Amino acid sequence: MTRSLSSTDDEFQRSADPYRAELLAHCYRMLGSVHEAEDLVQETYLKAWRGFGAFEGRSSIRTWLYRIATNACLSALQGRERRPLPVGLSGDSGDPAAPLVERSEVPWLEPFPDTMLDPAAVVTARETVRLAFIAALQYLPPRQRAVLVLRDVLRWQAAEVADMLGTTTAAVNSALQRAHAQLASVTPTPDDVVEPTGARQRELLERFMAAFEAKDIPAIVAVFTDDAVMQMPPFAHWYRGGEAIARLVRMWCPAHRDDLRLVPIRGNGQPGFATYMRGSVIGGASGSFVPWKLELLELDERGVRQSVSFFDTSLFAVFGLPALL
Repeated sequence: MTRSLSSTDDEFQRSADPYRAELLAHCYRMLGSVHEAEDLVQETYLKAWRGFGAFEGRSSIRTWLYRIATNACLSALQGRERRPLPVGLSGDSGDPAAPLVERSEVPWLEPFPDTMLDPAAVVTARETVRLAFIAALQYLPPRQRAVLVLRDVLRWQAAEVADMLGTTTAAVNSALQRAHAQLASVTPTPDDVVEPTGARQRELLERFMAAFEAKDIPAIVAVFTDDAVMQMPPFAHWYRGGEAIARLVRMWCPAHRDDLRLVPIRGNGQPGFATYMRGSVIGGASGSFVPWKLELLELDERGVRQSVSFFDTSLFAVFGLPALL
């Protein structure tokens, strides 16, 4: 007897839904955009639903979904520019006294909220969605990117990847070798940075929040390391060192003391803040605080060593944040 449409739909949902979160992270690694990743996952599930009646179990449903998603990503990446961060556009740090240069035409890398990670693999997943790793992946041609993610992140066998991409095991191994060489050429030499845990991390984040809400310039200098880097897409330049970062804030941040509210967030396996600005500062209602930027941080025992601020306020909804405080 032919299965009813409703029973087929129910079976598809039971079989496919458990993989939605990990597929979203996979598409994000491939695309560097949480918005595009959400669209591609929707496309993947629509294609899978339409083809579910003919799915004969020649592979697991997880493998089948990854095949659809990976090939959808490869199609989407055809002819696309890579998604950079500002350090990927220029080798020289910017002058904090110079006017900010906005590059709205650049398809910037986007952050990914930790709440969207697969809860069953959240610890390992965080290490493979960190901003530095996603930015490095953008330097790889799409098929090399797919091979590296499938082999190194998802730990698939070379033969499985070859079958998925319609190529040979030898070609997969060669692509992986080239991807490793390319990543080694564009990523910094690994150092011995040890991330602070527990009380020290809380202390640094509390100091960071207090310094910016008060626009306390000496405190801002003190919370950053001497070699800290700040990036602010869609602005093209990046800035190095606590002194330069504090000078940038003093000159170009329109807020005064008590005009900002920082809400803790986590994205790309990193701590950070959603920053709201008093509406009256930017021509809005004086009694409310409106979205201004999302900021993700890297910490070490000395202080904040990396800061990336995203001024795309549509990301507030992606992170589940309110439109007003």
